[in-house]
Amino acid sequence: MSVPSVLHADLDAFFASVAQRDDPALRGRPVSVGGGVVMAASYEARARGVRSGMGGAKARALCPDLVVVRPDFDAYVRASRAVMAILDRFGARVEQASIDEAFLDVHPRDGRTVAAELRSAVREEVGLPISVGVAPSRTVAKVASGMAKPDGLLVDEPDGLFDFLHPLPVGRLWGIGPATERRLQQHGIRTVGDAARVGDGVLVTILGRSGGRRLDAIAHGREVRTVRPRRGRRSYGAQRALSRSRPTDLDEALVALVERIARRMAGRGQAGRTVVLRLRFGDYSRATRSRSLPRPTADADAMVALARSLLQEARPLIAQRGCTLIGVALTNIETHDDAQLALPFDEAG
Repeated sequence: MSVPSVLHADLDAFFASVAQRDDPALRGRPVSVGGGVVMAASYEARARGVRSGMGGAKARALCPDLVVVRPDFDAYVRASRAVMAILDRFGARVEQASIDEAFLDVHPRDGRTVAAELRSAVREEVGLPISVGVAPSRTVAKVASGMAKPDGLLVDEPDGLFDFLHPLPVGRLWGIGPATERRLQQHGIRTVGDAARVGDGVLVTILGRSGGRRLDAIAHGREVRTVRPRRGRRSYGAQRALSRSRPTDLDEALVALVERIARRMAGRGQAGRTVVLRLRFGDYSRATRSRSLPRPTADADAMVALARSLLQEARPLIAQRGCTLIGVALTNIETHDDAQLALPFDEAG
């Protein structure tokens, strides 16, 4: 019998876990990273109803003994790199999906054995809890890791794939958000098993060709996307949670975020061409704005100027709704050898 060899490794409550690791006084206590808006909550805080994206006042009302700590992005980056270095030792192929999660393909080894060893190594060497799902495919492995949390291991054997997968709400699948789940439910498709039974023709009608075929393949255990190591960094980003901010607060935050990104890029000899601004408003809605430069740059002044122009465009929405999070990213990354780094910002585009 074949053994599952695809792993999804996901650090638990990552930002909060780093804070608890670095300050023993926080261990076992409810912790929120960020005070104005909760960026991350420890599992002790989650047990009291505190969630990411929640306003700080509401979080403290639910959990009066909540401990609020400031974000430490440098610590998060260091921890992430240390964990990814461990994953590289265990996986024949490793695809980092975000700062705190990655997929591994360990074929032909037994995924269960590798996952257990991996979890022990991360705990001993980095001091963080990590949950791992093991399955025949990426999507099912990600579902399994979510069900294993916190600090757990869940293995879905190939011969039990449909027993595991088909009873699940379709919204548990990676890429099926609330709006898509509601659309499927309107057609009587509530579980993954329902999706398998209706066939790809119906799913394509509801979700379009790409989405319908992908869901049909997953539901029948035919997911074809494999673990694909990334050949290089595709973007650099940073974000900051805020209370309902004044214009000066937003500008200061934006400049600090861009400067952090510029330092990280300079250390890796890379530059980028597209500036992305992400905002979260006081009503929890979000907006994204982006604009590309004529040539790649790693110059902080050029990035700040473009990011400020994007922020200015969003000022009317901010005035109406308030802003509780600002994020900046630089994408379309190239190496210094490919990029012309000296870029006077004289073209608004």
